[in-house]
Amino acid sequence: MGQILILFALLAGGTALSGIRIIRTQNEALVEFLGNYDRKLKPGLRFVKPLVETIAYHETTRERVIDIPPQRCVTRDNVSLEADAVVYWRIVDMEKAYYRVEDLNRAIENLVLTQIRSEIGKLELDQTFTARTEINEILLRELDISTDPWGVKVTRVELRDINPSKAVLDSMELQMAAERKKRAAILTSEGDREAAINSAKGRAESEVLNAEASKKAVILAAEAEREEQILTAKATAEAIQIVTEQLRGDPNAREALQFLLAQSYLETGRAIGSSDSSKVMFMDPRGIVSTLEGVRAVLGDSDPGREMTGDNPPSNLGCPPVPPAPPDFRSRI
Repeated sequence: MGQILILFALLAGGTALSGIRIIRTQNEALVEFLGNYDRKLKPGLRFVKPLVETIAYHETTRERVIDIPPQRCVTRDNVSLEADAVVYWRIVDMEKAYYRVEDLNRAIENLVLTQIRSEIGKLELDQTFTARTEINEILLRELDISTDPWGVKVTRVELRDINPSKAVLDSMELQMAAERKKRAAILTSEGDREAAINSAKGRAESEVLNAEASKKAVILAAEAEREEQILTAKATAEAIQIVTEQLRGDPNAREALQFLLAQSYLETGRAIGSSDSSKVMFMDPRGIVSTLEGVRAVLGDSDPGREMTGDNPPSNLGCPPVPPAPPDFRSRI
């Protein structure tokens, strides 16, 4: 009898010890009582009733990763490609994760594959390379909504690779090469056009500057010539005035003036004749007398004490009369 009691005590102690459970940090466990959900066990030392309570599900609540294998997708412009992704998720409600879906990992994987095909099918091939961030955001939002009834929180979805077929890659390379050549031709033509425009503008500006410089040079030359003529005229007028005053004051100065005019006339003829080119000059000796008579007339008119009358005929300023020249008088110098 005592042995039976000892055996019974050992069995009872073993059964009691079998109800002790240790739940690790970031883990949870679901307890069923006679097949029905009863409670959730948190991390720590826990106890379940032997024989009537069992742990139905024990899982971690830490974030986990599902690697989605490459899947064939078709874009909106009927281009076939392969895409794979990585999904980060964690369980937020252990009861829903166990009782709402049978195989949680497989359910999430199939849902991600379906969403990837759906989103890539809405885009053209070129958009799949540039809108990857937008695709990730859409996948995260849709998966988070779809997995909420399962007690799962999808924290991040990343498209890892998008690989078109080799034929598509070859055609894309040809297209890119053609685009590069087109851009290069456009840039070259624009550069030539800009260079031609700049050259034309430079020539036009140069011609304008040259024209303005020529205009200024002509204006300055004309002004210089005018100033020279004015100064020459002033000098001549002053010289005539001085000569006139001298002739008025000194009667003997008239003979000196006659001599100087005749000498200047002859010197002019000599200078013309001394040049290398040959020429024929028709000299009229009466020209000297006419010049002297004109000077005398000017001086006489400016002299108020003398008047031109029949009793006072014009004299030859002291010069002897010159006989008339023959009609064919010529001198070759």
